[in-house]
Amino acid sequence: MESVPPHAPALVLNADYRPLSYFPLSLVPWQEAIKAVFLDRVNVVCEYDRVIHSPSLEIRLPSVISLKQFVKTARMPAFTRFNVFLRDRFTCQYCGQRFPTHDLTFDHVVPRSWGGRTTWTNVVTACSACNLRKANRTPRAASMPLKTPPRAPDHFALQEVGRAFPPNYLHESWRDYLYWDSELDPW
Repeated sequence: MESVPPHAPALVLNADYRPLSYFPLSLVPWQEAIKAVFLDRVNVVCEYDRVIHSPSLEIRLPSVISLKQFVKTARMPAFTRFNVFLRDRFTCQYCGQRFPTHDLTFDHVVPRSWGGRTTWTNVVTACSACNLRKANRTPRAASMPLKTPPRAPDHFALQEVGRAFPPNYLHESWRDYLYWDSELDPW
């Protein structure tokens, strides 16, 4: 019998059978998946072995669902702290080390006090130590060159980066629809 996660989330695919999002992975609780099935908004692609019952109905929990209507993704992702970290692969752009999210901050390449704006092209991921060391200076003035110049990513670029960071749990029924950066098994 297959292992079913405690909350039995369903992987949500767009109508083209690609995940709506890789990071965070597009998952919905089983209750929302069942509701979407009954509202005829999704197709059930795969199911768990787990069954739920009502007084008049028995239904297997969906593990993968696909939308019936294609949802077009925004070309430009929202400018958020998390998306900056994702763009920069959770790596400090000064020392080059990867950190957990809670140990990261963002830094204005041209400090705000110098007229620097809070934009994709002026904000980078930094660890606390490097952010303090750089202080209210430009990278050049601080002798701290950037590992990668900041740029505005499109939605596709962020999704590609997100694929490099698979979540802790991947149900076996999801694997045919997720393409992580890993070596494929030989035939």
